Amino acid sequence: MTTLSTAVEKGTELYRVSRTVTRDRLVRYAGASGDFNPIHYNDRFATEVGLPGVIAHGMLTMGLACATLTDWLDDPADLLSYGVRFTRPVPVPDPGEVALEVRAVVGAVDPEAGTARIDLAVTLEGTSVLGKSQAQVRLH
Repeated sequence: MTTLSTAVEKGTELYRVSRTVTRDRLVRYAGASGDFNPIHYNDRFATEVGLPGVIAHGMLTMGLACATLTDWLDDPADLLSYGVRFTRPVPVPDPGEVALEVRAVVGAVDPEAGTARIDLAVTLEGTSVLGKSQAQVRLH
């Protein structure tokens, strides 16, 4: 874990991590979120509506990506805002798992405001699944 200092520079890679998604994780997320859309647990239904199979919840994908940043920061309260665009579904096989790769890079620094924009590249097998995944964090 770390705290970003005001000396951080645009383009600095902060970390790269992987997060796995399984069908079990989808079930737990559905229970916690109340999102029981069958595209997240029923292959037949998912393919009937044109998906490649069961897909992860978009908000689960977003949350996993953001959690890599709050896990990395010394103080999760240094995360000021976070937003994404959902660009591609994350198919989750049965049995098996998929690995989301998250790479965090400093996208911009505003020393006067004491903040930095962190760009999170979130990919599955080299293909981006979240677009404009950006967080504002406090600098120290």
